[in-house]
Amino acid sequence: MAEAEAGSRRVGSSEGGGGKEKSLKDMGNEYFKEGNFLKAAALYTQAIKQDPNNSALYSNRAAAFLQLVKLNKALADAETTIQLSPEWEKGYFRKGCIFEGMERYDDALAAFQTALQFNPKSAEVSRKIKRISQLVKDKKRAQEVENLRSNVNMANNLDQLKIEMSKKCGSEEGWEEIFSFLVETMETAVKSWHETSKLDPRVYFLLDKEKTDTDKYAPAVNIDKAFESPHTHSNCFSFLRQYAEDSFSRAACLVTPKSIISYPQVWKGQGPRKWRHGQRDGFFVQFETAFLRKLWFIPSSNEQGQTLCRDPEVLDISAHEVLPRLYKERQSNS
Repeated sequence: MAEAEAGSRRVGSSEGGGGKEKSLKDMGNEYFKEGNFLKAAALYTQAIKQDPNNSALYSNRAAAFLQLVKLNKALADAETTIQLSPEWEKGYFRKGCIFEGMERYDDALAAFQTALQFNPKSAEVSRKIKRISQLVKDKKRAQEVENLRSNVNMANNLDQLKIEMSKKCGSEEGWEEIFSFLVETMETAVKSWHETSKLDPRVYFLLDKEKTDTDKYAPAVNIDKAFESPHTHSNCFSFLRQYAEDSFSRAACLVTPKSIISYPQVWKGQGPRKWRHGQRDGFFVQFETAFLRKLWFIPSSNEQGQTLCRDPEVLDISAHEVLPRLYKERQSNS
């Protein structure tokens, strides 16, 4: 708050005419305390005209302008305060508060640290440094989270799978298309989760462009009822396996949120050595081909008020499969 410093011209008189006159600065301070920052700034301006080298007046007017969100004017007054009294911590403190209002946290932190050099015992400045340091940290992490949410690249997490598919398939044509199908499906799921924190449980199929009757077979099948009971699970699996065969699909990718699975709860009874995610939210991605099966869990968390998917975690599909094998197993060309 504005400090009551002596030195401004005094005006008016107290009741009875015998009391001490109030200065323009004192009157400005009273209006500041009452929350009338516009009137306070006007009185400080009048006082500055009478005493243009009084750093306390510029400091007080900077505080009033800050409350009025006239940040550029406030910053100019803080700079003048520093010019007039370069070893007084208050000018740097004002500057720090204004930069904080501008959300220029690095600049605010530098200003507060300078203020602390001139008054190392100031608890007020120390609190500001602690607060701004946390804001800088939070802002940096918020930017990192936003970058991670905006730049989804699942291929970076599937390098080992790409090598494995290459070895299994050898010179066989088409495995690159299957890999791209998986990457696209996973990235679409992650982006949807980031936007809504939910997914529709589906199985996506990579259909054969030449053989599949696309009027009869769609590239995605909703399976929202599949995990309600062992009975619905079995019926769904039987349907999907027949669908995969009749549609001449080359690969399938199941995507389902963990939260909707009543059966089979593949994380139950596995122990922390096999299931390292506890009760964390997220979703499963199960990849199916005739020559390769893979399963991932993609955990999610909330950071800086944003939903963020973590890197996919490979699971042992023999222990955690969400659905049994969809394609009849065949040997690769390796």
